[in-house]
Amino acid sequence: MSLNFPTPTALEYFATLVGSDEHFPLLEAAASLAQDEYPELDVQQVLGDVDQLLSRLKRRLPADTAPLQRLRALNQFFFRDLAFCGNVNHYHDPDNSYLNVMLRTRRGIPISLAVLWMELAQGLDLTVQGVGFPGHFMVKVHLPKGLVVLDPFTGQSLSREELAERLEPFKVPGRSMDEFEAPLGLYLQAAAPRDIIARMLRNLKEIHRTQEDWPRMLAVQNRLIALLPEAWTEYRDRGLLHAELGDPGRAVQDLETYLVRATEEADRDAIADRLADLRGAHRG
Repeated sequence: MSLNFPTPTALEYFATLVGSDEHFPLLEAAASLAQDEYPELDVQQVLGDVDQLLSRLKRRLPADTAPLQRLRALNQFFFRDLAFCGNVNHYHDPDNSYLNVMLRTRRGIPISLAVLWMELAQGLDLTVQGVGFPGHFMVKVHLPKGLVVLDPFTGQSLSREELAERLEPFKVPGRSMDEFEAPLGLYLQAAAPRDIIARMLRNLKEIHRTQEDWPRMLAVQNRLIALLPEAWTEYRDRGLLHAELGDPGRAVQDLETYLVRATEEADRDAIADRLADLRGAHRG
C-alpha cells in the first residue's frame, strides 16, 4: 500500500526551514521567498545552481590558497567574471530579492547579493558574516591580519573612514562627530540569519505597500509572522491588510492578538477603535 503525504504549501515549507536558529539554512530560506511569486520554483534546483558556481570557483584555487587570495579570487569571480552587481536602474523591482531571478540576471540589491556571495565565501572556508548596516546591507570577512568590510552592491572594500561617511545621513542632530563615530563597531555587528531573512521580507513588504499590492503584501506578512512569531506589530499590519482585503474576521483575530500582546505601543487607542469598527462589520 502506497502512502500519499500532502505536499506542504510554500508557507508551510518556509515555516519548517525557519523553525529553529540551530543550523538555520540561510540560502534555502532566502531562495524559498520567491515561491510566492514563482509557485512552480524548485528551490533545490536553485541550491544546485549555487553549488555549481562554487565548484567552478574551487577548481581555480589550489588547496593551500591563503585566505586573502581566496577572497580576491571570489571577488574576481563574482563581481567581474560573472558580473553580479546592484540593479541600479530597477532597484525597487521585487525580482531583486528572488535568488532564482538574480542567478539569471546577475542583478540584485545589497542583501540578496550578500546572501549569495556569503554562501560562496563559506564554501571557500572563509569566515564571513552579514552586517545590518543602516540603509545598506554589508558583509564582513575575518582574515588573519584583520577585518574586511565589503559592499556587496559593488564589491568595494570600505575603510573605517568610508564607513563613518556612510553613517553621516543617520547621524543624530546635535551630536558631535566624535560622539557619533565612537561606536562604529556597533554598526558592524553580525546579523543573525533570521534577521537577514526578516530584512529581505521587510524590503518586499515596503515595495508591495508602496505599490498598494495588498495580496502580495499579505503573503509577505504571513512569512514574517512565521519567521518572527512574537513580532506583534506584524500581526497588527496583517490585521489591517485583512481589513483592506475585505476579511474582517481574520482582521479581528490579528488586531486582538496585537492589543493583548503589544501593551506599550503608542497606536493602541487607534487600533482599538479600528477593531471596534471591524467587529461591528464582522457581526453585520
